[in-house]
Amino acid sequence: MSKLTIALDIMGGDHGPPVILSAVQKAIQSITDTKFILCGDENVILPALENLTPQQRDRVVVRHCAQVVEMGEAPTSALRNKKQSSMWSALQLVESGEADACVSAGNTGALLTMSFYLLKTLPGIDRPALVSDMPTAGHHRVFLLDLGANVNCTSEILFQYGVMGSVLAEQLSGVQSPRVALLNVGEEDIKGNAQVKYADQLFRNAKGINYIGYVEGDDIFTDSADVVVTDGFTGNIALKSCEGLAKLVINEVKRQSQANFFSRMMARIALPLLKTVYNRVNPDQYNGASLLGLRGIVIKSHGNASAEAFYYAILQAKQEAEINVPEKIKSRIETVLLEQL
Repeated sequence: MSKLTIALDIMGGDHGPPVILSAVQKAIQSITDTKFILCGDENVILPALENLTPQQRDRVVVRHCAQVVEMGEAPTSALRNKKQSSMWSALQLVESGEADACVSAGNTGALLTMSFYLLKTLPGIDRPALVSDMPTAGHHRVFLLDLGANVNCTSEILFQYGVMGSVLAEQLSGVQSPRVALLNVGEEDIKGNAQVKYADQLFRNAKGINYIGYVEGDDIFTDSADVVVTDGFTGNIALKSCEGLAKLVINEVKRQSQANFFSRMMARIALPLLKTVYNRVNPDQYNGASLLGLRGIVIKSHGNASAEAFYYAILQAKQEAEINVPEKIKSRIETVLLEQL
């Protein structure tokens, strides 16, 4: 089997190339069966590669790009005027088949717009969705979508999200017949707006989807479902709220553990437990959000991601490329989704 190739947008993100290049160096050194194409300013990239071994350097190609999509730039402006940018180049490599996946921490709106323009959606999918996984009280992960790609969703789009999320949970978590739920303001049938209620009917009438009904916000982490579907407006707020709470818990534990001598002693005794809790809730390891529904694999990293977080996004891209997520979704659409349209 030939090596996978991942294209990386080096210039995107709030913290610029230094943070991303640090993650890239780690990826090159630790992922030995993958090639990398680094898209960006070669004058910035090349010095960061000097410490690589000749064998590692052989797996790296630098694609010089004269433009950068700014974080505050309007998506339509970026689409029209930034076809020499690192973001466009990384996506174009996936579109041409030169890369199996790409990762960017750049402007979310621009990435969505360019991805939709270059890669197009799979047959039967109206709009792509941003999806990420989060920890639960059980041993499984829960996949939440949409996280902000589309703030207004029709019932049909919510149904499509459920099908795609089901495929992702099955392929990445190994869950047979993943439990799919709709996020709602209550579990009763009378609760929710018209879009959610009609989406509920679409799910109940569909074959091949293990739909379990409505869940509320506090059920996301209880292992009640493997896939939770919502619109991008609600999903993005839920995600950011969860990440903020996780950071609060981590910072509060650190602060309390250093409050006095007794606290420091107790923290040292409890260190293994604290590390376990930290690794479970640390938002960095849930950084990679997949842009599902496209004809190629695109992973969106947080703009303010640390080097460790961007590294996890690269791992996410590799995992999805290995199992060819778009092809798996396409196959499921043909057997489930298109029958409902």
